[in-house]
Amino acid sequence: MLALIQTIVLALDIYWWIIIASAVFSWLYAFNVVNSSNQFVGTIGNFLFKATEPALRPIRRYMPDLGGLDISPIILLLALFFLRQFILTTIAPAIL
Repeated sequence: MLALIQTIVLALDIYWWIIIASAVFSWLYAFNVVNSSNQFVGTIGNFLFKATEPALRPIRRYMPDLGGLDISPIILLLALFFLRQFILTTIAPAIL
């Protein structure tokens, strides 16, 4: 059971970094720091978008309009942090 909990926590940690990479990439893309016509950059952007958008879309639906500021990745990171801590402090001790 410990291996399952560690695997879930590792998956949450990896997704955490994917969300951060997606936010940084969107800033780089918005400010034309990366070449948008480069196929490699497009592939990375497409992967990051497809990996994060299903989790970010429901959050954005309920967020008020803040102009050009998108704080949905921050809210998702907070939710992942809560889930990770809940698993480590509540579920893991109860199972082990």
